[in-house]
Amino acid sequence: MPANTPSPADPAAPASPHAAGYRAGFWLAIGAAFGFSFKAIFVKLAYLVPGPAPVDAVTLLALRMAFAAPAFGVAALHTRSGTSLSPKQWLALAVVGLAGYYGASILDFWGLQYITAGLERLILFTYPTLTVLMGVLFFGKALHRRELFAILLTYAGVATAFAHDLRFAADAGTVWVGAGLVFASSLSYAIYLSAGGQFILRLGSTRFTALAMAVATGGTLLHYLLARPWDDVLHQSWPIYALALAMAVISTVLPVFMQSAAIKAMGAGPASLVGMVGPLATIFFGWLLLGETISGWQIFGAALVIAGVFLVGRR
Repeated sequence: MPANTPSPADPAAPASPHAAGYRAGFWLAIGAAFGFSFKAIFVKLAYLVPGPAPVDAVTLLALRMAFAAPAFGVAALHTRSGTSLSPKQWLALAVVGLAGYYGASILDFWGLQYITAGLERLILFTYPTLTVLMGVLFFGKALHRRELFAILLTYAGVATAFAHDLRFAADAGTVWVGAGLVFASSLSYAIYLSAGGQFILRLGSTRFTALAMAVATGGTLLHYLLARPWDDVLHQSWPIYALALAMAVISTVLPVFMQSAAIKAMGAGPASLVGMVGPLATIFFGWLLLGETISGWQIFGAALVIAGVFLVGRR
């Protein structure tokens, strides 16, 4: 090393732009993980708001999507490109968007009526393993020994946390129902990821996400109009509006764009690994804000799930 070149270990040496960008990406990924983790907390808090009747999942989801829609609409306008889609491709994008942001969300909101936020986050975290299995079943990809071991680890962890919730539940049947709904949500999101890859290559991740969110918002509002009186959304208490707005901003818009920026700064692999703090954050805040119980078995289950997703994410 030349004498006039500062050593990387020298505290006086200025940080390289790459190192600074990597650190910024790390903190963006941390912020995105915490934002996504808080979604279940906001939903559970909304269900606890006192009133003549608790807010239902469809109304709460409609408020969340309505508050988030303007930000994604602006993103779609700012990422317009010359790439065009055929009518068949538009239809496919609509199906993918409905699966990812409408189907997965409504199933998750329904499931949170029955299970704890911590268990919900662990079950949702199975989507990488489901994506791998879909690649094997539908796209002819090979299932390697490491991936099989990762899948076994992940589901052993979910089973451990599930047993914890069964032990403390007043009605075991509701835990089964809630877990089934959230697992269906994870499956729906895995379908979105598996089928959305080609659209991301064609349109870019930001534009594809914005268009998928627009489709899902339309589907959510249509579901609301068919299921609820049209003016029901106007007669909610202010805590419901505040929680829905927080969910839209803190747990939808900000983490989506923070995650995209983190991936750009540090790469998809490291950003995904940082995101694994999400389940632990949800378990902690579920205990702190919702009074949910934490046991050693639940932490052990979370560790197995995180280890399984880590193995799936490694190249």
